[in-house]
Amino acid sequence: MDFELTDEQVMLRDTVRDLLARAYDPETRLKVTDTELGWSRDVWGQLAELGVLGLAFSEEDGGVGAGPVEVMVVMEEVGRRLAPEPILDAVLVPGALIAAAGTEAQRQRVLPELVGGTKLLAFAHAEPGTRWPATELTTTAVPSGDGYVLTGVKNPVPHGDCADELVVSAQLPGGGLGLFLVAANAEGVSRKPFRTFDGRRGAQLEFASAAAELLGDNADAHTAIAAATAQAQAVLCAESLGAMEESLRLTTEYLKTRKQFGVTLSKFQTLSQRAANMYVSLELARSMSLYATAAVADDITDPVVAARARLQVGRSARHIGQEAIQMHGGIGITTEYPVSHYVARLTAIARTLGSDLEHLRILTDRVADYTLVEF
Repeated sequence: MDFELTDEQVMLRDTVRDLLARAYDPETRLKVTDTELGWSRDVWGQLAELGVLGLAFSEEDGGVGAGPVEVMVVMEEVGRRLAPEPILDAVLVPGALIAAAGTEAQRQRVLPELVGGTKLLAFAHAEPGTRWPATELTTTAVPSGDGYVLTGVKNPVPHGDCADELVVSAQLPGGGLGLFLVAANAEGVSRKPFRTFDGRRGAQLEFASAAAELLGDNADAHTAIAAATAQAQAVLCAESLGAMEESLRLTTEYLKTRKQFGVTLSKFQTLSQRAANMYVSLELARSMSLYATAAVADDITDPVVAARARLQVGRSARHIGQEAIQMHGGIGITTEYPVSHYVARLTAIARTLGSDLEHLRILTDRVADYTLVEF
């Protein structure tokens, strides 16, 4: 199997890298993340013009028709530059649900605007007091006229603060789980925005008999949610990989320039060995990120595959993040220095769609499915 990028994929990577490098130096990024929105609509428009927002969608739905590899190439660059634009939360996850479960009319109404960057979505699934994966939902859907009304609370909803339209999961009257389209400014919908510790945005959404449109037919939505979640897990692995690469680069550059006792820190063998171990963790994460991407490309939605990848990527991220802070010393935890923001983002990703503990539990629950192999 050839793991090298094609010429087109390299061109895509370099184009996105140049765009984000021009848009975000550390100071500019801090200014943008401190705004009310938390990201740049100008950069968002440029990503849409490049076709980045349409990579995961078919040409029939207004997209580019590229594959998972192209998406992961972009997300690595997003992680490398810590770009705050909500590609995963506002496009990839809710868009995948609409593409998989929506009717043709729903897809044609929503997805072209999504790909064009003029509409923002959010997936409202998790509920207060639930752990990932959210299975016992209390949000309910009741038929009303030609549609439904929803009642319940969703929190956290990543980037639900800026969404124009929501994809909401709710219990169907006859049992099973349904997905619904809800206008974010509809009567009966209230939002409580908040800021996460890594500088991103989210919201708590409350639905009080809010008008909703059933997404697709009356089929259970678990399959569509599982497929979208599998893609999201691979995307988080790729973003983590980009952030880890930059964290390692910043650390090695610091070791080459910072002097102690008249020599650069890179001359101390112990520190060089620790940096080498960081590189080993990075390559382990790279292998598992490729594994997760290959699974998505083959339409594999097995949670065990995602758990394997996320567990190793999470462990690598924790190792690299802790070592980066330690070897930078006091400056490593300051707001002014970039490495602290990379560690904050890696920590937030490690708590998104399951922590190491949840992924480990998935793997241990399936141990009995395997037999002992003797050589």
